[in-house]
Amino acid sequence: MNRRVVVTGLGVVTPIGTGREAFWEAAVKGTNGVLPITSFDTTEFRTKTGGEVRDFTATDHLPASAVTRMGRASQFAIAAAQMALDEAGLSPETIDPFRIGVSMGTTMGEPQIIEKCVELLCAADTHHDIPQGFAPQYPANVIQAHMSSYFNLRGASTMIPTACAAGNHAIGYAYDQIRTGSLDYVFAGGSDPFAKVAFTGFNRLLATTSDVCRPFDKERNGMAVSEGAGVLVLESLSSALERGAPIYGEVLGYGLGCDAHDMTIPHPEGEGGIRALSRAVENSGVAKEEVDLICAHGTGTPANDSAETRVSKHVFGELAQNIPMISLKSMLGHTMGAASAIEAAACCMMLQRKKILPTINYATADPDCDLDYVPNTARDADLRVIISNAYAFGGNTSAIVLKQYTEGA
Repeated sequence: MNRRVVVTGLGVVTPIGTGREAFWEAAVKGTNGVLPITSFDTTEFRTKTGGEVRDFTATDHLPASAVTRMGRASQFAIAAAQMALDEAGLSPETIDPFRIGVSMGTTMGEPQIIEKCVELLCAADTHHDIPQGFAPQYPANVIQAHMSSYFNLRGASTMIPTACAAGNHAIGYAYDQIRTGSLDYVFAGGSDPFAKVAFTGFNRLLATTSDVCRPFDKERNGMAVSEGAGVLVLESLSSALERGAPIYGEVLGYGLGCDAHDMTIPHPEGEGGIRALSRAVENSGVAKEEVDLICAHGTGTPANDSAETRVSKHVFGELAQNIPMISLKSMLGHTMGAASAIEAAACCMMLQRKKILPTINYATADPDCDLDYVPNTARDADLRVIISNAYAFGGNTSAIVLKQYTEGA
């Protein structure tokens, strides 16, 4: 069996907007979501900014009884999944629950849970025990477990914690499950909360920006730690057509690779990225001339952006000069395991609305980054095929290929 796989629902929780329309409106305007941090004191940190989700109230999306049982990443994931479910026009109670699965990615899991435990245990004038049931909400696998439980989904429930490439890995795995007929529907995506431990770690690595994120700009000086979630509903094309479901795009394939070079720094020539991107093009069956846009990993670090530029030029040759490459992290910051899931959702929106979202904060050209990065202003374009890259610590590299679905094609 080799079924065609389409996206019929999507939901996003991001620093510039929660929900498809709020996100899109802000993104088209080039809204900066990397702002002074409010969730904890940054006095002792070199970096003071990050991408916090400021318009999210958990009880607007989940019952209060559910909110108290889960951390912020799970809350984000369920909220995004509900949005995707509503858009897809699905009612889980009317579908065989054993045919609906979950495939999610994350970098940190639920780190704010363990941070709270540490605060309680280290309080100077108290001797708290960790509240019963509190610590078990920390492991990464609770995110997709909460989703399965909340929606009563009995199909395979998988967490893929491959750091900042996790969203693409999760979508690729879901694609295979639908393509082969293992499942009929899959919630696929990623979720990560804003966590002091992640913020501290990236600060210690000197990887964070001093103000805003400026991918591909000569003056770029780092990434911005952020949070959010993105969830897509994937199903077969035949199922979507039979249901009369909206189709936001078709997943044509994906490619994976590994630099095996350094735990945190990409290979300077982008070897893993080249492997992932080449495999994605080959596996999807598209010609290189058909690619209209690359949604880059684009973190805003000197090493990532120059390496990713080399990847595109190596794989596409002279064509690379005519393929725009954008970074949504210029607006969102780096939402970790949610990044490529949110970016996949944004790619579907761009395919539908024929508009390329901008790379903001771009001012000074860099000779090492000499492609078309769609600086600062959104652009109309006849988009049909988009490739979305995601890279991660440990050398993980990935790329997925999304195409506009045309009736009868």
